[in-house]
Amino acid sequence: MTAERPAPGTEITFQWRKWDGSPHWRHECVYLGADEWGDWVGQPVGWGSERPGRTFTAAAPNVTLVPPSGDYALTVNREHPKGMRIYIDLAWDVRAVEPAAPRAGETPVLFTGIDMDLDVVRVEGERGTWIDDQDEWDEHRVHYGYPVEVQQHLEALAADLERRVRAQLPPFDDVTADVWLDRLESLALPPHP
Repeated sequence: MTAERPAPGTEITFQWRKWDGSPHWRHECVYLGADEWGDWVGQPVGWGSERPGRTFTAAAPNVTLVPPSGDYALTVNREHPKGMRIYIDLAWDVRAVEPAAPRAGETPVLFTGIDMDLDVVRVEGERGTWIDDQDEWDEHRVHYGYPVEVQQHLEALAADLERRVRAQLPPFDDVTADVWLDRLESLALPPHP
């Protein structure tokens, strides 16, 4: 069953977990809409993200694409202080869920997924594009007992995504994400307290 999408501009939560079900990143977001690449959510400047032991507030607007494949989430930043343009979280079962009634003061969880450690990063400047967190991947695939077929799929996917990001093929080009970044900024949402 496919989760019904909210109206563009609706506040939602994007909840990540680890392979064993333990909580990971939880992002305050807004649903923006969908295109041929999948669903897009945004995080305006001043909105928060947290995981056990760490919190941060978005210093730059960013949008995240959730493709139908469910095996990665592409985040694109605009004017990130560290020059980070693209951050791709390799994932398992990232998808929309039917939002349950939230508790008072909470936004509904609309997207959820399992963070699978490997990331593909592109920064402006010399450093360029690379696959990140391979040490964490090596540790966690043993610790959590990732199935061999999951490991093989995600390692091949990481290499393919790195190639596509380097080539700036859609949706990893600037033009595709800039449409959604413009849409996010047009909402003029204030920072969360």
